[in-house]
Amino acid sequence: MEERYLTVTALTKYISYKFDHDRNLEDVLLEGEISNFKRNARGHFYFKLKDENASIDAAMFAMYASRVKIELADGMKVFVRGRVQVYEPSGTYSINVKEIKSDGVGDLFLAFEKLKKELEAEGLFDVSHKKPIPRFPKTIGVVTSSTGAAIRDIINTISRRYPMCHLILYPAIVQGDDAKLDIANQIKRANFDRLCDVLIVGRGGGSIEDLWAFNEREVAYAIYNSEIPIISAVGHEINFTIADFVADMRAATPTAGAEIATPNVEVLKETIKSYLDTLNKRVVNYIDNYKNILTHLDKRLDNLNPINVLNHKKEIVDSDLKRLNLMIKHILDEKRAQFILLKNSLEGNNPLKIMDKGYSISSVNGKVVVSVDDVKCGDIVSTRLKDGTIKSKIVEVNENGE
Repeated sequence: MEERYLTVTALTKYISYKFDHDRNLEDVLLEGEISNFKRNARGHFYFKLKDENASIDAAMFAMYASRVKIELADGMKVFVRGRVQVYEPSGTYSINVKEIKSDGVGDLFLAFEKLKKELEAEGLFDVSHKKPIPRFPKTIGVVTSSTGAAIRDIINTISRRYPMCHLILYPAIVQGDDAKLDIANQIKRANFDRLCDVLIVGRGGGSIEDLWAFNEREVAYAIYNSEIPIISAVGHEINFTIADFVADMRAATPTAGAEIATPNVEVLKETIKSYLDTLNKRVVNYIDNYKNILTHLDKRLDNLNPINVLNHKKEIVDSDLKRLNLMIKHILDEKRAQFILLKNSLEGNNPLKIMDKGYSISSVNGKVVVSVDDVKCGDIVSTRLKDGTIKSKIVEVNENGE
């Protein structure tokens, strides 16, 4: 290598040395407008400070950022104090800010707040006007640049989460003077086509100027008048636009917009499996329950079988008949015994039996003679003996003692 040629590293180190030893760059006071403002997890601030013709990268580390009492945002005009240094790996220079104070808000920030208040007063942000996002869309429309990172992120996310969904791109300019009308017209076109269940409208991150098309009145009205539910997915999480307030749902990023628009197919599979398991258990329980009912019914039907009923009734009749026969026999035996007793009693008192002992019965005109007063002389007396009857005529009547 020829000695008169410097390496890039050598040149960068020389420039860095010059910056570090230039008293004019050790303590620099600048004014400008904040753009691309970011705050990282450690509390450092990163942004660009710009005017009409130039910009410079700026960093404010946490030890200084923690002392800032104002809320920084894109579009704010500020005064800063810091040191200009070279970042050798990229050969770029930046200012390390130690102090910052506000000069009010920038023109874009003022325009944003003004339009926001006007549209809010007109009712464009009303919750009652917002439409629900469908849970299972068949077709999703996307209004964004056809060449930006946003459409790639959206396509990848939808393909991964819900591949059965159809996607329609409505390509639009998303930055510059013509962007507002192009975005609004593509939203209107999607509504005219009536092919989509939901629209994702947005773009990737950028400065407040880059995202300004989504802060325009024309885009706000197009979103508000859309019959298709709209998800606004503009920039990064820290970026808020007018479109976010008007849309039916705001997503922090285009990827988040695709996630809001689609269910997760894996979660759906698990949910369906859970439903099927529950359904199977309920069906098995239902069948088991009715098996038990049928078993009981079968037993009841067996008991109610006409033949079984007749047999049972026959058994009852046979039993009753046996009891009746026993009762009749008992009564007959009892009556027979009474009859014999009565018979014996009657035979014992039968006057004819007395005749066997030599006694007889006399009667006059059919009336038994028991006293001498019952007859008179001349009466014909009929006398019954044990073996016959004789008749005689009364010739004399004597009373006892005579």
